[in-house]
Amino acid sequence: MPKYFSRLLCSAALAVSAMTVAVPASAADVKMVGVVEKIQLAADGKSAQTTLKDIKSGNPVVIFIDDDETLAKFKDKRIGVGDEIRTKFDDAGGKNHSKSFKKTAGC
Repeated sequence: MPKYFSRLLCSAALAVSAMTVAVPASAADVKMVGVVEKIQLAADGKSAQTTLKDIKSGNPVVIFIDDDETLAKFKDKRIGVGDEIRTKFDDAGGKNHSKSFKKTAGC
């Protein structure tokens, strides 16, 4: 009987610890497909703020971008208003910081 109880207790502790670690780690990453409504490049050219219209909900979502590859695509017009974008961003702290920002067609 004590062996059964200790195994049960270990299993329960392992399950609780796995759930508490997994939930916060996955809660911040958001994947979305949307259409670019607005692009605002910063004056220094080192960041940008874009507004996408979410395909599923139709709601506008503002995303902050500071990676050089995406900024170069904005500057040379490979990504512009009206393009469909697949993005992945971190919504922690209420600021949607881009991790990936690509055309659905592959740009």
